[in-house]
Amino acid sequence: MERVLDWIDEGTALCRGALADLEAPSLLPGWSRRHVAAHLSLNAEALGNLVHWARTGEERPMYPSADARNADIEKASSRPADDLRTWFDEASAGLRASMTTLTGAQWQTQVLTSRGAPIPATEVPWMRSVEVMIHAVDLDAGVTFADLPDDFLTRLCDHIRTQRGDVPEVRGPLAEVAAYLSGRPYAEVTGPDGTPAGPLSAWL
Repeated sequence: MERVLDWIDEGTALCRGALADLEAPSLLPGWSRRHVAAHLSLNAEALGNLVHWARTGEERPMYPSADARNADIEKASSRPADDLRTWFDEASAGLRASMTTLTGAQWQTQVLTSRGAPIPATEVPWMRSVEVMIHAVDLDAGVTFADLPDDFLTRLCDHIRTQRGDVPEVRGPLAEVAAYLSGRPYAEVTGPDGTPAGPLSAWL
């Protein structure tokens, strides 16, 4: 758990640096950096709902619905840049602080992801680490998968392979394989026979 919390802190710092300039596109089709910033803040609040659920037993879903989530991101992306940065700071800090309040038993509470999948609350920190690490790259402010910790990338690759059903066997540098499995731009990733790997759809 402690290492995952470190990843959250590192990814949050990388994202925060990228938010210095919000007037630029991101690597995600149809999303500016503003959209990514809004998404990250809403995600922190949504995961905070799961922490509240685990702490109190009161069921609190991440989002009212997928449509409501998307509408909230679109609406929030037009907020003033300083407001978006402040919101990111406050939402990120609020989630991080709330996670320190759970007891060992509360961490085992079953909660639901935004897709309705039951998970123990112990998965919440990992979910946040994935969001801030991958989106730090998506913000397109100079961070690449090669800048992320190797132990995070190893766990990410293992996690995606268990989540996706369309992953062929591939070889390549760890950072490039992580980018490939995430459906992001990659290089030097091949199949076992040495032929270039075909792209995957975006994950996350």
